[in-house]
Amino acid sequence: MKVVARIELKPGMVIAEDILNYKNEIIVMAGTKVNDNIMKKLARQSIIAVPIKEEIDYSTTHFEKVRMTDGFKNFESIYNIYFPVFKTCMLGAVDKSQKINLSQLMEIYKSIIAGVKSGEQLLDYLYNLVPDENDMTLCHCLNSALIAGVFATWLGLSNKDSTLLIECAFLYDIGKFSIPYQILWKPQRLTPEEYMLVMKHTQIGYDFLRQVGSFNHHILRATLQHHERCNGTGYPASLTSDEIDKFAKYIAIIDTYEAMTSPRTYRKKLHPFQIIANYENEGFERYDVQALKSILSHIAASQLGFNVQLSNERLGTVILINEKALSRPLIKLNEDNSLIDLSKEKSLKITQVF
Repeated sequence: MKVVARIELKPGMVIAEDILNYKNEIIVMAGTKVNDNIMKKLARQSIIAVPIKEEIDYSTTHFEKVRMTDGFKNFESIYNIYFPVFKTCMLGAVDKSQKINLSQLMEIYKSIIAGVKSGEQLLDYLYNLVPDENDMTLCHCLNSALIAGVFATWLGLSNKDSTLLIECAFLYDIGKFSIPYQILWKPQRLTPEEYMLVMKHTQIGYDFLRQVGSFNHHILRATLQHHERCNGTGYPASLTSDEIDKFAKYIAIIDTYEAMTSPRTYRKKLHPFQIIANYENEGFERYDVQALKSILSHIAASQLGFNVQLSNERLGTVILINEKALSRPLIKLNEDNSLIDLSKEKSLKITQVF
């Protein structure tokens, strides 16, 4: 909604709030479309300023509304300015074996997040970015670094470790640039041979970073181990919890989170409660338990007060997060203010977040 001078009204604009005269009587109701008669009526009543609806007022979901904000538009503009700089830096290293300048990467990071007010807002902004299909791998790397900064804060890491985690996130998937694009982003299920090739990206990236520079050992291990899982089901070495570098454990969460919040040719991006549910369904034994619980708790808490649609098409508001079932909060229904505890109503789930 914005307020405009009466003389700036144009036919077709929509009144955003009831307009009252000096006796507090409604003279024009909210939702009324402006025409010549309405403008004359407002003039007779000496109305000076009028609230009208903006494009954002017609948005239906929370994320659609985010896209309409000036904050997001500014963020998107800055992101698009620095993405080519990041692309040149990364491809220069991969294609021409140029030195990777970590200081330059951190300057890119700082420039992009400079106007963002909070970690939750940054995640909202990233969720709404539409990556170029030709730059999916690069977007994944840059977005992972931005997410790493948010998660580092939530995990309570020191400034030194936060910077190191962001550096890990910039570089951990660099081995994917050696995998054919049509295999890496194939919409269909990979063949066993294709999957074996994709799995090699961790070793390829590790070997490449060792050749082109002298990197912190956590960066090297995060590159090699970010697909290892604490229960030994990962690759390339089927390591278990104590054998995996702690930064690799953090990157494993960042990597999967970024993938779920980005669109793919075979599915839409997932909303926060779907993301949390996926981690809960996989079982906490695959990831660092304390790190994952902390991150998911922050994500869930950020959804308090949001409107949601349930799988039975009823609408409601998230009013309480169930700590033992983060993806299944307590919902107050719009129609009658009754409560539904999704942790007990297993047949229902959240399909949309508004």
